[in-house]
Amino acid sequence: MLKRILKHTFSLLNVDHTDLGLKWNYKNVISPYYRMYYIDSGAGEISDLTTTLQLEPGYLFIIPSFTLCNLSCKNYLSQYFIQFFEESSDGISLFANNRSILKVKATEIDARNFVRLLEINPGRGINRSDNPSIYEKDIFYREYQELNNRQNLATFLETQGIILQLVSRFLSRGIFKHKEESQIPVKILDAISHISLNLHKGLSVADLAKRANQNSDYFSRLFKQHTGERPANYINEKRIERAQYLIVTTQMTFSQIAEHTGFENVFYFSKIFKKITGMAPGKYKQQLDLFNF
Repeated sequence: MLKRILKHTFSLLNVDHTDLGLKWNYKNVISPYYRMYYIDSGAGEISDLTTTLQLEPGYLFIIPSFTLCNLSCKNYLSQYFIQFFEESSDGISLFANNRSILKVKATEIDARNFVRLLEINPGRGINRSDNPSIYEKDIFYREYQELNNRQNLATFLETQGIILQLVSRFLSRGIFKHKEESQIPVKILDAISHISLNLHKGLSVADLAKRANQNSDYFSRLFKQHTGERPANYINEKRIERAQYLIVTTQMTFSQIAEHTGFENVFYFSKIFKKITGMAPGKYKQQLDLFNF
């Protein structure tokens, strides 16, 4: 049971309380980390490709990593917010089947948890700007990760516990798409780990099957059974996910990103990027740049 719980852990990036106004109006935001809000007064709106939710007092909201969304406030909005990274032992996100914004009614304990998290992690606000184009840079991520490394054990464990409690509020069957739990074979876990660590290299189903000492067809079926994707599709999705992260957080050219994510050339990279995201890399970046992202 403990291993099941610790399969997904979360690393704090930012926590703060802030008052927002008309300037909090950002389109096509995509982040490699989670955002969670607790609204204590005012009103705003968040939306993704399929859902629009009103930000209203007394509710919790979560935006999973790599979920394209819009953020806006027409007048005044007061909120607690947390931003955090996810780490998974098998490389499969807890929200892999739930890449959309979610909303739940907050409890008194939820509110206290936000206050407590801020209390034990002072100075962890963004401290630069509320514009993601300013604070979503890899160098800033490393700064905040170093702060986690400096936490004493008590603060580290309490921080983990609070984030886990707050994430759990979105996992009820009424709003969360649960996937049937099954024990993933060690050989599939090894393949997932190998893929994650070697996205920049040549990866083939045949090589992965050989690594697992299995027939390619059998390995491919087993891989899909436990991940929901054929190995080739899974590899491409992880490569494009990494590419999205690099487009948001670096100034790499598309050719550099293609090389960094294991594609043979920028043309094939563009083809797969469009197939998975629905738009070409240039169009994707143009949308971000249009709103200074």
